[in-house]
Amino acid sequence: MAPGFAGRIKNFFNRFQAVSEALFEELTDLLVEGDFGAAEAYGLTEKLRDLCKKEKSAGSAQVRELLARLLEETLRVPLLPEPELEAKGLAVILLLGVNGVGKTTTAAKLAKQYRDEYGRKPLLAAADTFRAAAIDQLKIHGQRLGIRVVAHQPGGDPAAVVYDALEAAQAGGGDLVIADTAGRMHTKTSLVEELKKIDRVVENRAAAAPCLKWLVLDATTGRNALAQAEIFHEAVSLNGAILTKYDSTARGGVVFSLASELKLPVRYLCEGEQYGDIRAFDPHAYAAEFAGLV
Repeated sequence: MAPGFAGRIKNFFNRFQAVSEALFEELTDLLVEGDFGAAEAYGLTEKLRDLCKKEKSAGSAQVRELLARLLEETLRVPLLPEPELEAKGLAVILLLGVNGVGKTTTAAKLAKQYRDEYGRKPLLAAADTFRAAAIDQLKIHGQRLGIRVVAHQPGGDPAAVVYDALEAAQAGGGDLVIADTAGRMHTKTSLVEELKKIDRVVENRAAAAPCLKWLVLDATTGRNALAQAEIFHEAVSLNGAILTKYDSTARGGVVFSLASELKLPVRYLCEGEQYGDIRAFDPHAYAAEFAGLV
């Protein structure tokens, strides 16, 4: 959790020594400021009010603990099934999202992690053919990490890049294809259709391989991240999300909306530019941080 908003949560509860109606009213407003939807924030405080009565909570410290419990329950709702990438056999990760969210760097971080921690042999696919800089950037990451990059010329067919990467992997070049796709704006129908084309290529070329479609979101964009997720999820049935720039001004409440409204889990948080600045998402720790317990 970004220190700024976590600090606001702590300061809020420190102002209340006892449970009161004012606490719940102000908490609702604070949750909205933390990127909860208005209806979602109201519903959560109503649940919290009822739980406080049931538990006979008298102090704000207890209220904060109960808030963390409810937040964690939100993050642990039944989520979409996802194969374990630690297992052997060919697997595919498609990184999707709009421009500027950090997909290319995230692709490199994931490749290094799965190679170092799980013994995978990753292969990077430069499927963002609309930006020459994206291709060059991924090649640089590949050189630094010693990981093969499959790339075409700028302006080429992104689906063809993914196809060639799958062929290279199946020929013995790797067992985990991580595709960095173009920064498609979720409002452009033609570009969303391109995502569907890539999805079909994977299904046709590697039908037996699990294919995970992870949406990369900038944690600082707030509720707009949910709007992006809704469009992409409808287009290609996402498996999860990755939040980048989490060390900046992120407030974090949108994570709960992704889980409750879309049943979409956050898989990783990225907190810096180094290859190691990525960590698996922990619902318990996240809820505790959001509630200001740590």
